[in-house]
Amino acid sequence: MSPNSRTHLIQALLFVATLITTTMAGAEWMFGNIFSFVSTFIHFLAEKMSGNQVPETGKPMGWSQFFMGFQFSIPFLAILTIHEFGHYFTAKKHQVKVTLPYYIPLWFGISQSIGTMGAFIRITSVVRSRLKFFDIGIAGPLAGFVAALVVLWYGFTHLPPADYIFTIHPEYARYGLSYPQFVYENSAGNIVLGDNILFWFFKNFVADPARLPHAYEIIHYPLLFAGYLALFFTSLNLIPIGQLDGGHILYGMIGKKKFDVVAPALYIVFVFYAGLGMFRAEEFAISSDSVFYEHLLSLVIYIYFLYICLRRISENASNALMVSLMIVVGQFGLSFLRPEWEGYSGFLPFIFILGRFLGIRHPETEENKPIGTARMILGVIALIIFIISFSPKPFIVL
Repeated sequence: MSPNSRTHLIQALLFVATLITTTMAGAEWMFGNIFSFVSTFIHFLAEKMSGNQVPETGKPMGWSQFFMGFQFSIPFLAILTIHEFGHYFTAKKHQVKVTLPYYIPLWFGISQSIGTMGAFIRITSVVRSRLKFFDIGIAGPLAGFVAALVVLWYGFTHLPPADYIFTIHPEYARYGLSYPQFVYENSAGNIVLGDNILFWFFKNFVADPARLPHAYEIIHYPLLFAGYLALFFTSLNLIPIGQLDGGHILYGMIGKKKFDVVAPALYIVFVFYAGLGMFRAEEFAISSDSVFYEHLLSLVIYIYFLYICLRRISENASNALMVSLMIVVGQFGLSFLRPEWEGYSGFLPFIFILGRFLGIRHPETEENKPIGTARMILGVIALIIFIISFSPKPFIVL
């Protein structure tokens, strides 16, 4: 088998594996249950040993639920694939060598996931101009965004009847369509999707209000959930830092010199927002000695985490430490003045990946000619897409 054939086989197998894992994940979100092969085996043995059939409500999910999961995996992977092939075909147009997409399956089996860590293409030749970086970077988000709009429009204009939720939560049926008044008294553990401007628009101006699901139940509607996730990942990709798609776009628009100032500044703002509200001065002031030292240890670990993330922002390690301390002091001060303002600590793992692996700066190119007015307008459109797709708190666990 030639190296190219072996690579294509790996890519095909990864796609099939990702289709399976995202289908399983979609079914898990739809039915609020987990595929557990251990549980399936135990129930199978119980039926065989007792000779009695286990009630449906006591069974783990099976093939029927799995096939329902295609309602999530197909639109979600379609958006992801359109995004990646936007990059791919644009790179080919610019005669930049690039691979077909590598899909990354991810499924836990003990907790819910979305079935994938995304996909990527590898650029295997040097990109020599700002213009090429800009075109390759912007093509994916634009293509994926259009696909996400189609999925969201179809999902919100073809909502099932309101009593569809009773097929997911049969225990709600006894309350009728007034179930929210009774079943959310204890809402701990529910996951709410944080609004972004576009999702809010679809909910308020496109969907039939009589069919629109409660905020706690949107995760059970596969098209809506797939579209929301597509917006979420599009917005992350459009953050104008490092070698994210947004980084390529901003680099093409303003060049290396300005980018090396703007991107680190934006990264620091992102870090500041993510950790805002994690530590408050009053928690240290009113706590007992043991709790005080626990808070202090957590704060020291947090500062070290920030230092690790910011280490590559400057060649001088002391600058990274100084910026880390300034961020923490600023977060303490703002939390004292506006205690109701909180960031979203869920972004911290992504911040770590950016700071340590993807990088904050952008590689320089040989050709640095301006990209022209038409592409600058496209760059502004990409910024608008980022703004209307970004959720400050994308996933809220109550």
